[in-house]
Amino acid sequence: MQRRYLLRSMVTTAVAAASCSTTAAAAKERRGSLDKRASTIVSRDGTNLFYREWGTGKPVLFIAGWGLASDMWNYQMAPLSERGLRCIAYDRRGHGRSSDPGRGFDYDTLSDDLAGVLEALDLREVTLVSHSMGGGEVIRYLTRHGRSRIARIALVATSATPYLQKSADNPDGLDGKIFEHVRNVLLHDFPKWMEDNARPFVVRETSEQMIEWIKGIMLRTSMKALLECYRTDTSTDFRAELPRVRVPTLVIHGDKDVSAPIDLTGRKTSAIIPGARLKVYEGAPHGLFITHIDRLNTDLLAFVS
Repeated sequence: MQRRYLLRSMVTTAVAAASCSTTAAAAKERRGSLDKRASTIVSRDGTNLFYREWGTGKPVLFIAGWGLASDMWNYQMAPLSERGLRCIAYDRRGHGRSSDPGRGFDYDTLSDDLAGVLEALDLREVTLVSHSMGGGEVIRYLTRHGRSRIARIALVATSATPYLQKSADNPDGLDGKIFEHVRNVLLHDFPKWMEDNARPFVVRETSEQMIEWIKGIMLRTSMKALLECYRTDTSTDFRAELPRVRVPTLVIHGDKDVSAPIDLTGRKTSAIIPGARLKVYEGAPHGLFITHIDRLNTDLLAFVS
């Protein structure tokens, strides 16, 4: 009797263990799965990342700037996808059509999300093109995950690198109290902050309709993501990581960028990354992806080719 009970118990335990193993394997598979019908990639912690993909050819992965989503790259992806490039972009967690987990807005997690996109789509020999905060995600990806999938990187109007905050060994930086003040303003009236800062983001010729389009993209971003990503962007020190970048690097920056002044960001970044090239766009602001569309597209196409 006891023997029969023992055997039955062992069989039940084995079946349960096999079931748990299968469930765990399935869960692991889902974390790296790709749902093309929903244009979604599931990150390591279960966050759904929306992505878009246009064209065929050499892969170019676009990473959006702070508060923005994959839509911001429309004026690069549309023409470049017709010039023999496979253009891909995704919405950062808490942005656009991606899910909002309310966590994971540090550069380690964000670079893990980038790694998940590259792996789920099995992208190799990729050109990474980033704007603003996205530059930090690219650098952290390279130092955290390596360069095996990456052919080259383009840092457009980088804001995170090398380091924004003032310190004893970074006297040109900005006082951290300035960034906390901005976070407080964002928390109390983000639409007004956008209205006050819209014109410096573009040029005089930029239409009101284009400005409203950009503001519309940013209004879809969760407040939690805005605040935490802003803190991450303005407080992370990349000075020790930049010399470890070992892929061809193009830094594109405008000399009228008030959001990320070139002398604090673009020039220093290009000086620290071995072999990096700096292209200065005269008169260009932070939003040069919509103010200097043709020039940017020409430079990106030449860089990839």
